[in-house]
Amino acid sequence: MSTSAEDMKKSHTFRRFEDGEHEWNDLTKKIFVQDTSHKCPTYVHRTPPCQGSCPSGEDIRGWLQIVRGIEKPPADVDKHEYAFLRSTTANPFPSMMGRVCPAPCQEGCNRNVVDDFVGINSVEQFIGDTAFEKGYKFQAPAALSGKKVAIIGGGPAGMSAAYQLRKKGHASTIFDAQEELGGMMRYGIPGYRTPRDVLDHEIQRILDMGDIEVRTGVRVGEDVSVEELEKDYDAIIWAIGCWTGRGLPVPGWEGTPNCVTGVGMLERFNQGKLKYVPEKVVCVGGGDTSIDVVSVSRRLGTADGAAPMEDVIAGKAVHEDGLDRRPATVTLTSLFPQDEMTASEEEVEDALREGVDIKCSVMPLEVILNDEGRAVALKMAECDMVDGRPVAREGTEFEIECDVIVAAIGQTGDLKGLEDFDNGRGLMDADKFYCVPGRAKHFVAGDIVRPHLLTTAIGQGSVVADTVDEFLNGKEFHKRPKVDVHHFNLMEKLHEAGLDPDDYQPDYVWGTSEQKFAIHNFDDRSEAEIISADHLFLGHFPEEPRNLRETDVPDSDHVLGHFEERVKGLEEEKAVAEAERCMSCGLCFECDNCVIYCPQDAVYRVPKNESTTGRYVATDYTRCIGCHICADVCPTGYIDMGMGDH
Repeated sequence: MSTSAEDMKKSHTFRRFEDGEHEWNDLTKKIFVQDTSHKCPTYVHRTPPCQGSCPSGEDIRGWLQIVRGIEKPPADVDKHEYAFLRSTTANPFPSMMGRVCPAPCQEGCNRNVVDDFVGINSVEQFIGDTAFEKGYKFQAPAALSGKKVAIIGGGPAGMSAAYQLRKKGHASTIFDAQEELGGMMRYGIPGYRTPRDVLDHEIQRILDMGDIEVRTGVRVGEDVSVEELEKDYDAIIWAIGCWTGRGLPVPGWEGTPNCVTGVGMLERFNQGKLKYVPEKVVCVGGGDTSIDVVSVSRRLGTADGAAPMEDVIAGKAVHEDGLDRRPATVTLTSLFPQDEMTASEEEVEDALREGVDIKCSVMPLEVILNDEGRAVALKMAECDMVDGRPVAREGTEFEIECDVIVAAIGQTGDLKGLEDFDNGRGLMDADKFYCVPGRAKHFVAGDIVRPHLLTTAIGQGSVVADTVDEFLNGKEFHKRPKVDVHHFNLMEKLHEAGLDPDDYQPDYVWGTSEQKFAIHNFDDRSEAEIISADHLFLGHFPEEPRNLRETDVPDSDHVLGHFEERVKGLEEEKAVAEAERCMSCGLCFECDNCVIYCPQDAVYRVPKNESTTGRYVATDYTRCIGCHICADVCPTGYIDMGMGDH
């Protein structure tokens, strides 16, 4: 979990040993016998928890190190472009995700134990916006393989798959039922959170790689048959998302015209068709979608003479401009206490500032209808969560008057025309490789597997591209690693720096660190291990406040008609300062502690002409006595005591 406001007020003291511990254990006594060392340092690369928590699997530590200037780019590449290229190895939408991702990476950040997490999404936005300003392009993709893939859905999963496939040399055609690409990034999130010019640019940058055809306004299963796709394409990826909202499971909901879903409302708003809401809006939810519903409602306001909201959502009407707006009364209800709502704390606080009335730990019981069959109130009760289900407290019932009720409690896929793929829950089944079971050359990714975050869909798009690539090349699907992310690769870094190891020769002597055919005293465990805070020397890191982005969040008196962008990006100086708060968990960040504190001068800096990220220090084992001081003072947990030749 991220640091609480209460914990932020406390000061921390970090020590390797507790009071009363002043003697080495038995094994360590043996280690201190000079020249009979049992253990010497080895350099172990592990995955940081930010990266392990990222559903896209980004090399977060890597691009933070590039922004702060520790990892150097090749001579012919600008630092900012190098950070952009590293970031987009996994995620081709850094500007979008830097703005709207709820950042589970920050929840996992080890810096939470020291003071507060690193503002990872703010640095990612800086990288993406800099790339936008400077017009960076993706590197030239591989030569075409001659294979072509149909991708159904142009949202984050489908676009991610197209991007990764093109890097591997495969052409694709994206089919999307909407008129523009972007999926939920365009039609599920308001433009003041995902600016359309930036979104358009990040989409176009993928298409500019070439050989990615786009067919919008085409619904597979109606305009194009599955059989046609099977005939014309070598593989098919289903990334159709979930566009059908779930209704409230209470009496009076079904068939009531002014009971609508959050997904439907936001889609019409983002299409420019919904411009007003009724006077009294009640939204049931507590997650990100519900926050967008109530924030949009407060911004739109209500107006006399506007077509009924449900008619606009059903496609029977379109709102016209020019009506006199006035504020709408907007209420959000949640089953959970405010601090347990699935929406981020920041989003909830913004909604409160904008004038939304949030009622927590309450559950809907019944939709109250008038004689015309329209909802006029929602009957609620206070509730407790018991075994994951809400239980109403007797005698706490109350009613909230309303002109429309919006359900934002989840969503499923729209599988009309694709009923054979429906698993009975409005979703599509996937095996561990994201193949559709029982369907040759059909693959699936994104919300249609299980509705989750945009970053999850992007990550699944990358994984399914790997699977499709192996399928197209006739290879057996390889087992995914335990820690399935885009890892820092020392061999690639050495190659980039012109430091490739020598070819092995049969007469080379094993058991020496002088030969150049191998990377000595280095162990890459990043595919199996995530490094926790107790492996770090936290005393190295002073408390430093987070560099916060400015936000444009109006108060309740100024929210009406306010559609300016919410999140303002960091200037470069602050982005660098925020990147410098990264503790580089699991990889050397060149602090020199091990060199400075080694009593035998056994640990030394690698000569500059042989040095690169991950190969900054080495050990002279003829000097090492196994005292493990280097491991104790290593801030990042990069040094383990595990080698020795006595």
